[in-house]
Amino acid sequence: MAITELAPKQERQKKEKSAFREWFDSVLFAVIAATIIRWLFFSAFVIPTPSMENTLLVGDYLFVSKLHYGTTTPVTPLQMPLTHQYIWGTTIPSYLEWIKLPQFRLPGFTDVKRGDVVVFNLPVEHPETYRKYSNVLPDLHPHPLDLRSNYIKRCVAQAGDTLEIRNGQVYINGSAQPIPFRMQNEYFMSTTTAVHEENVFRKNGITDFTPFTETFNDTIISNDESGYIVKTTPALAQKLKTYDFVKRMEPLYLRKGLKEPSLFPATDLTDWNKDNYGPIVVPAKNGTIMLNDRNTAIYADFIRYYEGNEHVTLQNGKLVLNGKHVDQYTFKQDYYFMMGDNRHNSADSRYWGFVPKDHIVGKAVFVWMSIDPDPTNFLNKIRWERLFRIIR
Repeated sequence: MAITELAPKQERQKKEKSAFREWFDSVLFAVIAATIIRWLFFSAFVIPTPSMENTLLVGDYLFVSKLHYGTTTPVTPLQMPLTHQYIWGTTIPSYLEWIKLPQFRLPGFTDVKRGDVVVFNLPVEHPETYRKYSNVLPDLHPHPLDLRSNYIKRCVAQAGDTLEIRNGQVYINGSAQPIPFRMQNEYFMSTTTAVHEENVFRKNGITDFTPFTETFNDTIISNDESGYIVKTTPALAQKLKTYDFVKRMEPLYLRKGLKEPSLFPATDLTDWNKDNYGPIVVPAKNGTIMLNDRNTAIYADFIRYYEGNEHVTLQNGKLVLNGKHVDQYTFKQDYYFMMGDNRHNSADSRYWGFVPKDHIVGKAVFVWMSIDPDPTNFLNKIRWERLFRIIR
């Protein structure tokens, strides 16, 4: 029988990708890689407000580590990649709430500690609480937990701490705490003459100053004095004090007992202000509190909206859980008390309460770029001295 040798199959020639397909594949790979890095390792943020001056300035670009505290899994997975709340340049939401997942936190290097500069999701953008704080934060809108606005503040009290502020000084568990190196306070600068703002204030990096026009509550300013209300660091205040046209530099604090109505908690049972606040206990996981009238006013919203409880109501000022009045409560997660380093120009925990652990995003690590937003400062737009500065 004749045998015919079969010729080997010819390999099919691969089709070459079109230029558009190569471009699309490259963009898709870059988006997927950037999304994974942004979720798992670190994110880039820009500072839009002066609440952390002089530690962080408006126009600072920084990297925030997700690894330090452990990154969290998405709660709202149906989201356009590389967006946060809205599609770029629009007010169209970038997410859909059709699917909501439970949140888990991956292991991290460390826990949030006192003194850390922390990025977190703003708790009061919860759908049940945002309206209560519109007088302090007028642009509040409700968002899912993982898509609430990113805020950056310094942790001044950990879970379980008792915090008190006396005349501007923070005390934790009865001990005075170190003052952040670049922390700003409000000062009255009494002067003998008008000041050349460019040579005195801007030359020293002071951007927040106003001429004094009226008595600051009932503090140390006399009605016949002239000068400026200046927000600056203690070190710069001492420098300004040496100028021959400066009579004195005095820190301005609200007196104890002068109630500031916009502070947290919204109750007549406290008479606190931003300079004299507390004492208040920061909730800790497995920590139990007694629900007297004062504690109910402080902690009720956190028990109702941030602890994963169902069927929690307030009836005549009493907490009702699963149909039963409760006189004590054990917390399910840790909380933190956050404050801005610009202590007299910061909407922080003094105004809206604690930050739950499940709202923690990451630790601010370093500034990689800094651009001066002042439109007149064309020649020195980049603040070169701030590049790659470690955040402390």
